[in-house]
Amino acid sequence: MFCSRKQRLNPLSRPREAILSRTTHPERHSIARIGWLRAAVLGANDGIVSTGSLIVGVAAADVARAEVFLSGVAALVAGAMSMAAGEYVSVSSQSDTERADLAKEAAEIERQPELERQELAQIYTQRGLRPKTALQASQQMMKHDALATHARDELGISEAMTARPLQAAFASALTFTTGATAPLLAVILAPATLLVPAVAVVSLACLVFLGTLGAMAGGAPVGRSLMRVTFWGALAMALTAGVGRLFGTTVG
Repeated sequence: MFCSRKQRLNPLSRPREAILSRTTHPERHSIARIGWLRAAVLGANDGIVSTGSLIVGVAAADVARAEVFLSGVAALVAGAMSMAAGEYVSVSSQSDTERADLAKEAAEIERQPELERQELAQIYTQRGLRPKTALQASQQMMKHDALATHARDELGISEAMTARPLQAAFASALTFTTGATAPLLAVILAPATLLVPAVAVVSLACLVFLGTLGAMAGGAPVGRSLMRVTFWGALAMALTAGVGRLFGTTVG
């Protein structure tokens, strides 16, 4: 299909479908993943650091490989359950607060819709709209979905940020287990004389991978993420190795 010179110069003369096809496109933002991403990164990071550090500390005390492995397995199971329970309780508390605020907001909209409309218009004015435009926008948004509008613009509650306790608990437990598996495999495969450095290297390598993956999934700078996870992981393992060595020598 050919367009005239006038049509090429004036986009308004083109068919509506053609304009929409060029001006509308799906946008994918990282904020939509923040709920499960936070829980997943926290779970995997904790699994690597806590289990790897415990294994390094126990191994530094010069105990048998079987005892080191048993300690790691116990840390994996206890840590996964602790992460799941902690996330579920924490996010459930957030969810309860959100529901209470939404119920309160719904009652206020029912009792005094005009005051709520003015409140919404004031919010839009503070964000840069002219008072008349803000009032018109608040009227239209209240007519469309009053509660959802106040939840988003007044309370800061949106679909992307809504608390999901079960999702957070499952993601934390699963990723903790995944992270804790890496240092346990190092215990199985590494020579007895190289157990401590092998677990430390494997754990740090997994932290580097996790930091890169989390940064890419969240659209954040990779370098900053790597510095955070490697620094705290290395510090945790160094401290537990020192404690294990100290108490192992004292007991021996």
